[in-house]
Amino acid sequence: MVIYDSTQKKKVPFEPIKTGEATIYVCGPTVYDDAHLGHARSAIAFDLLRRTLEALNYKVTFVKNFTDIDDKIIAKMDQTGQSLETLTTHYIERYKEDMRALHVKDASLEPKATQSLPSMIRFIETLLAKGAAYTLDDGVYFDTSKDEGYLSLSHQHIEETKARVEGNSAKRNPKDFALWKRSTQDPVFDSPFGKGRPGWHIECSAMIQEHLAHEGPYQIDIHAGGADLLFPHHENEAAQTRCASGQHLAKYWMHNGFVTINGDKMSKSLGNSFFVKDALHVYDGEVLRFYLLSSHYRADFNFNEDDLLSSKRRLDKLYRLKKRLQGTSPSQKEEHFTCKVLEALSDDLNISKALAILDEMILQGNEALDKAPKDTVLKQTLLANLTWIEEVLGIGLHSPIGYFQLGVSQGQKTQIQQAIEARQEAKKAKDFAKADAIRDALLTQGIQLMDTSEGTQWERIIG
Repeated sequence: MVIYDSTQKKKVPFEPIKTGEATIYVCGPTVYDDAHLGHARSAIAFDLLRRTLEALNYKVTFVKNFTDIDDKIIAKMDQTGQSLETLTTHYIERYKEDMRALHVKDASLEPKATQSLPSMIRFIETLLAKGAAYTLDDGVYFDTSKDEGYLSLSHQHIEETKARVEGNSAKRNPKDFALWKRSTQDPVFDSPFGKGRPGWHIECSAMIQEHLAHEGPYQIDIHAGGADLLFPHHENEAAQTRCASGQHLAKYWMHNGFVTINGDKMSKSLGNSFFVKDALHVYDGEVLRFYLLSSHYRADFNFNEDDLLSSKRRLDKLYRLKKRLQGTSPSQKEEHFTCKVLEALSDDLNISKALAILDEMILQGNEALDKAPKDTVLKQTLLANLTWIEEVLGIGLHSPIGYFQLGVSQGQKTQIQQAIEARQEAKKAKDFAKADAIRDALLTQGIQLMDTSEGTQWERIIG
């Protein structure tokens, strides 16, 4: 497998620290609000990375943190009157619910900042002892001049960093950053450096060192996250780990592109943040996953509902084939097909090529079924292919009937069934005008009827 390493700015062979194993750490959300499409894009991108490595028979340890100490959280506490634990627990659960709806697999471990304070304090003590950190009146700071490799990850020039660092005229260097912030405002935590709370960057380095770190030159195989985290967050993580342990934090760094809406970078300050929960009110999580999955993870993604509907129609074709295979049990998947998909995904998660191979399999499968509709072996092989795709891409998990009825409430389903029964009675009475009127009335509601040998079935029409 080859992946694009942000440090080297090129695709390189993936050679893990331990043969047959892969350790991945992904920066999770700061839990002061609901998850937005930026969170979803990153989660889906690196869920695909994990699934691909597992399909290639790697034993994957996948860790994603929750930042539950942050200035934004404190501001939300002041706004709502909720405690830190109540507020962050709510948003962690909301995030997990959204990710499950998107078929994102649970992480192997999900540490929280509040659970990792002892590790962070030990980490800061190490940096102070090694002379890579210093104390000011308002807290403890990392001395970036002590790291010869600083900015080697983001490749930024010193001048470019000045607008994105914390302001304190007493710092030794403008780009130095806080490891511990002294404070009397709740929530505050005890430490040898005074009451306060940790800086943002320290938590990931401390968590990785506590839960994942290997011996040798690299602590983990892959550190991943959104492109917006490359500087200063990931740059600062890498620097403090080098100074504290003498190791590189990660052998490879991977970053997914920005999410935009009608060309605007997703930002709460622009007022165009699009919450996952809002999208899930209209579209099933699998439909949203397939749409966000369909562009290469490193490319910027412009969310557009017309494109989403086009993406859904592409996913519909998978379910049309699956519908033709109902009543069949999967047998042996087609090796040629699975090898081609994995070959595409092994090229830095080339999802466009992988989906093109899937499209071709679906097309050829339908053509073969047209010629031999009762070929049991063919049906079993095609279903095995789709079952394998479920695990590797996280799509195709619904029943075909359930998929085409997504978004219809149980009450509406009852009404539709009653209308179908009324239509059948009208047809028995040879009142075809009434039967047609019932069908047309359902069609205006976005419900299409299909008369089959197994009775009347229906689907919801979207777009």
